This record gives sequence, structure tokens and C-alpha cells, in this order.
Amino acid sequence: MSTRAESIEHLLDALAPLPVSPRKMFGEYALYLDGKVVALVCDDQLFLKPTPGAQAAFPDCPRGAPYPGAKPHLLVTDALDDPDPVVLALRAIAADLPPPKPKKPKA
Repeated sequence: MSTRAESIEHLLDALAPLPVSPRKMFGEYALYLDGKVVALVCDDQLFLKPTPGAQAAFPDCPRGAPYPGAKPHLLVTDALDDPDPVVLALRAIAADLPPPKPKKPKA
């Protein structure tokens, strides 16, 4: 099952204070903030990268793999009920991650 576009629209509305941009990949979505992948949306579920900032924001959050073979991520099940902690966690994740590598110029 893949993520529905309506789910992404609803999630982006809830996370409106952030300039989060989605990118569709293989029927699922990656969420970008400041050019960094901070979360995945798979099967209409939000998976946050488990950085120290995200773990501090959601210390008791269950973990799950967004797709088979993936490393465990934080599975935020109530993200839309109260988006403020998710906004804080996404900002912390973006701060925790290194800057994106520069793209190589095409030959």
C-alpha cells in the first residue's frame, strides 16, 4: 500500500509553520527541511529520523521500519492530533543532521 496524496496534503497543512517539502519516491514520500531528509511517510504513517533531538522530543515513541530492510525510525502515530511537538522535533532533526553534500556538476 502506498501513501495517499490526501494524507500528505493534510500532514503539510498541520506542519504549516515549517517549510517542509515532500518528494514522492516509489509510492511513498520523503519530507525535506533545509535540504535534508527529516522524515518519511510510508503507508500513511509518519516516520521521523531517530536523531538525538527527535528522541528528546519523543522519548517514549515506538519505533518501526518505514519499509522492509530500513533502519528503525520513530513512528509518530498522533502527529496530526498535536503537531507542535512534531514541528519541534523536525527542527531538531534538521539541526542534528549534517549539511547536504554538494551535487557534482554534470560532465
